[in-house]
Amino acid sequence: MTIQIFTGYPERRLRRMRKHDFSRRLMAENKLTVDDLIYPVFIMEGENRREPVPSMPKVERLTIDQLLIEAGLLVKYGVPVIALFPVVEQDKKSLMAEESYNPNGLVQRAVKALKANYPELGVLTDVALDPYTLHGQDGIIDETGYVLNELTCDVLVKQALSHAEAGADIVAPSDMMDGRIGKIRTALEQKGLINTLIMAYAAKYASNYYGPFRDAVGSSANLKGGDKKTYQVDPANSNEGLQEVALDIQEGADMVMVKPGMPYLDMVYRIKQQFGVPTFAYQVSGEYAMHLAAIENGWLKEKECILESLLCFKRAGADGILTYFAKQVAEWLYLDGKNK
Repeated sequence: MTIQIFTGYPERRLRRMRKHDFSRRLMAENKLTVDDLIYPVFIMEGENRREPVPSMPKVERLTIDQLLIEAGLLVKYGVPVIALFPVVEQDKKSLMAEESYNPNGLVQRAVKALKANYPELGVLTDVALDPYTLHGQDGIIDETGYVLNELTCDVLVKQALSHAEAGADIVAPSDMMDGRIGKIRTALEQKGLINTLIMAYAAKYASNYYGPFRDAVGSSANLKGGDKKTYQVDPANSNEGLQEVALDIQEGADMVMVKPGMPYLDMVYRIKQQFGVPTFAYQVSGEYAMHLAAIENGWLKEKECILESLLCFKRAGADGILTYFAKQVAEWLYLDGKNK
């Protein structure tokens, strides 16, 4: 868009509109609301247990009964979607990731419990094999350690179907295998699960910001210093990311996601401008940890900086944000609304 200005200073003083709170509110181009939030939660086996994640202050791994307590708060505050990430016990990991599509697996049971108790809360599940593999990669590997695309897609389809059949509203493939969105969409259609949404991790980068997440789900030890550069997008590339997004849309994705978030806001902007589809971003564990470290050291203001960071996603064009701050932000917005 070309902006033509026909007057200048002093006829036009831009600070006039900034002087008062009411005028700043009137001209705000973007606004963060609870409807923009998706809350990622780590779940684990057991009962009545919460385990802190050392590299992510205030974030905990939860058993299903504790998950339901959190879900109740999300419903109270109006958060639309919860996202589940499993901590899989070592004896359930394997080379073929069979536990990923166990109908009685941890994720599948958590989905059923959430939909039974809070049917109004949207449930998003991660479709990827890294929590389930012995090596921590997102797929099935050959003898050299290379992730096999087609064989991995076959397992991902089984995993996505098991989540949808358990009641998941959104399946979110985060594996970055070629063609997996089309295969999952076809399988869902064939099973009559025509309204199951697919949120594709379409532009997921081989980033160094994922470290705390891998600690949280227990895949970092299995990965043993390995990387995922053969299937995640090179951080140097934006056009390649757009190609990934285009393919996922063509194959049947309802929504697309950029991951990580703040270092890749240019991708959020480009995707929204070029494709106009529902576009989301993930404020990942490393971003969360950096904010919390600075906040806990008194170097940044907590509420102001967290809200600003999320507003930047909206300015870039994101329709919503996956963020570990979601519950806290929703509570702030809820209390602010009550106090008006």
